[in-house]
Amino acid sequence: MVLSVVFLVVYSWEILSRTHIALCETVINVIWVVFVVDYVVSLWLADDRWRWFKHNLFTLLTIALPMLRPLRLLRLLTVLHVLNRTSGMAVRGRITVYAVGAVGMLMYVGALAVYSVERGASGSTITDFGTALWWAFVTVTTVGYGDFSPVTFQGKIIAVVLMFTGIALIGIVTATLASWIVDQVNLETDRREDAREKEVAKEAAQEAIATSANPEIDLLREEVRELTATVAGLRTELERR
Repeated sequence: MVLSVVFLVVYSWEILSRTHIALCETVINVIWVVFVVDYVVSLWLADDRWRWFKHNLFTLLTIALPMLRPLRLLRLLTVLHVLNRTSGMAVRGRITVYAVGAVGMLMYVGALAVYSVERGASGSTITDFGTALWWAFVTVTTVGYGDFSPVTFQGKIIAVVLMFTGIALIGIVTATLASWIVDQVNLETDRREDAREKEVAKEAAQEAIATSANPEIDLLREEVRELTATVAGLRTELERR
């Protein structure tokens, strides 16, 4: 990961500053050799080499395609699982962070790569890094204004990679939004059900209280009737006397 950071800095310096080209190329080649050695040794030490190979195709691509080497930095995002245990971040939040990190880095590296191959090409409209970054953003978001487009074969290959990235990004955004909406609907449904259950329980309690109080009320009414009858009898007796 440290070498990936160095590679990204050197790669950016070589393309944007255009100075110390020989030194930059040397550093890039040394890092590439280290990546190759790391890949070969890891494959050789794996218990199941074929399985390891299938699960590390991205690492192979970072060796074969220079523009993908800085994307090895995406492994840094795996430390988020530690944060998840302490902060309670949802899986949806983790996926969002991974997607934003990957797409953002790929847009930056794609802009560097397309600027590198397009800036000296005949008929090219991508002549500065700002334009390349704008083109990468428009391509990844699948907006495709068409105001800028690559004319070289390498630039078109980079465009294809960014287009596939954009398709994946739309799928992630749509799934995340749908998941959030479903969660909100479920929360609202649960809240209403809880409120309804509390209301039913309250009504049941009030009914139970009313039911338990009825015998006492009936007894008091009977006593009042008896007292009324006794008073009426005494009054009649006094009138006779």
